[in-house]
Amino acid sequence: MSSVERFIVVLLFDGVDLLDVTGPPEVFALLRRETDDATGYHVVLAAETTDPVTTSAGVRVLPDLTFREAATRAIDTLMVPGSVEVDDRRRVRALTDPTVVRWVQTLAGRARRIASVCVGAHLLAAAGLLDGKRATTHWSTARQLAAEHPSIEVDADPIFIRDQDVWTGAGITACLDLSLALVAEDFGEAVALRIARQLVMYLKRPSGQSQFSVPIEPTSTTRRMDELRHHVTRHLADRLTVAGLAEHAHVSERQLTRIFKTELGMTPAAYLESARVEAARNRLESTDDTLERVATACGFHTTDTLIRAFRRKLDTTPTEYRNRFRRSA
Repeated sequence: MSSVERFIVVLLFDGVDLLDVTGPPEVFALLRRETDDATGYHVVLAAETTDPVTTSAGVRVLPDLTFREAATRAIDTLMVPGSVEVDDRRRVRALTDPTVVRWVQTLAGRARRIASVCVGAHLLAAAGLLDGKRATTHWSTARQLAAEHPSIEVDADPIFIRDQDVWTGAGITACLDLSLALVAEDFGEAVALRIARQLVMYLKRPSGQSQFSVPIEPTSTTRRMDELRHHVTRHLADRLTVAGLAEHAHVSERQLTRIFKTELGMTPAAYLESARVEAARNRLESTDDTLERVATACGFHTTDTLIRAFRRKLDTTPTEYRNRFRRSA
């Protein structure tokens, strides 16, 4: 290994998400192919022992070295993937093994920068590395991260966030975007774009770009909220208002706002916009409808309103979104 190569350590532990581990090294490995420079990255997988580690996919991966051995080295980038458990109602919860958390703390002290992949943000949070910082994670565990670590400014929308020398990424394929951003920081945007093309990625998404289908996903726990959500879905094209929803639910507007905040973590107005953006997103992916027709069918009524909502929620335009995500009819 050349002395100028950047030493990257990817953590391994039982139950870790496989793509979180294998995705970033694939990006880093393409650097050599896309540049004439002999330098680049040296990526190793580190675990508590060098015994094979069984990932969440059931695939066993062999570590290169132990955590203890990695702690004796100067680390350029520490990459922390995550793991989850899913209950019988398909609710997802991020896991934080105390032993892994302690090693994250130790190895972070040896690293120039730290990056979590997907729910790996929960390990960084448990290690105290996100206190007072803005961070993201997979949308399915964002509320858990915010509830367990109130000192962190959790933003479930972007695909990755950088706060000083700590990077957090959403999941799951967003690990590729995060890795490309690290390459861009080290070797420039042009090199990162060439690697993106090799990965057959349509474009290299910026950090502000949304996890797209996030807003409509939060699960509700009461029958009343489920009924309200179904009502919204059935009447998206109508001129729905907070007052009208409150009347439908037989509660005051103040009570309705409190219910939405408690159940979904957002206001009724924000949920309405999210539901409409989600419906528009699906139409843009699967139909040839004009923007005017999409706007009308999803309750935006004008294309200007549709465009503003897409910029606000997804940091893109409806046309740009369709160009990227359009499915064949």
